[in-house]
Amino acid sequence: MMDKICIIGVGLIGGSFAKGLKEANQVKTIVGFGRNEENLIKAQALNVIDEYSLDIATALKDAQMVLIATPVDSFEFILKSIKPYVNDSVIISDVGSTKGSVANIARLVFDKVPARFIPAHPIAGKEKSGVGASDGSLFNHRRVILTPEDNADTDAIEQVTKLWQTLGAQVETMTHQKHDDLLAMTSHLPHMLAFGLMDYLISNDPDAGHYAAGGFKDFSRIASSDAVMWRDICLNNPDQIVKHIKGYQQVLDKLSGLIENNESDALENLFSEAKSARDEWIKD
Repeated sequence: MMDKICIIGVGLIGGSFAKGLKEANQVKTIVGFGRNEENLIKAQALNVIDEYSLDIATALKDAQMVLIATPVDSFEFILKSIKPYVNDSVIISDVGSTKGSVANIARLVFDKVPARFIPAHPIAGKEKSGVGASDGSLFNHRRVILTPEDNADTDAIEQVTKLWQTLGAQVETMTHQKHDDLLAMTSHLPHMLAFGLMDYLISNDPDAGHYAAGGFKDFSRIASSDAVMWRDICLNNPDQIVKHIKGYQQVLDKLSGLIENNESDALENLFSEAKSARDEWIKD
């Protein structure tokens, strides 16, 4: 059990992490830090955190671990802010959706990625954001990817792993390069498609949504995700996201050609293969 963890950014993910650890009785004290005192007061009232501070030195005092759960574009400012108040024994981790940029920012601030800096990405979430949506079971049966650098402290990796496993997560380790490419396909691209679909609908006929059935609602659900967070993801993983958008455009061009040419068998084969692949995937 840890004595104290500091959560910087007590929203959906940071709040769910805190709430899950409190429910599992894994930490004696969880302190929240942020600039919005109203949000921190709400987090404490919801029993997501035990206490909070608007002063970073106070929030970090005696903390054994700090989890950064804010948009990635804020990381440079945050790491510079916490640098004077963390020593080599403190574990630093995050929940950002891009990992290469996190490692680069850490190098910029600390000259190298600290040995006890263990970047993490829980592949979980909701279309709703904020501490009010936090859920201690959010990470149950979900993957959490760690992307430690070659110099990473094995004890720190083990401690971060155990915390996520306590929340029911399946923890995996990979390079940040592999992570950013995989997530660009499986998470970032689908969000781009959902945002793009809504933009297409609004541009063509704002009233069209009134006639959309369940399929449209299901497909477009993630377009309700936090706009600032997804802006930052795009800015911090541009090469991989653009690569897979262009790859998907090629698939759409192929599909468009099959439809234009009335290629019935090829269309059916494409749809059947896609259906089989998805049916197999959702069995896991």
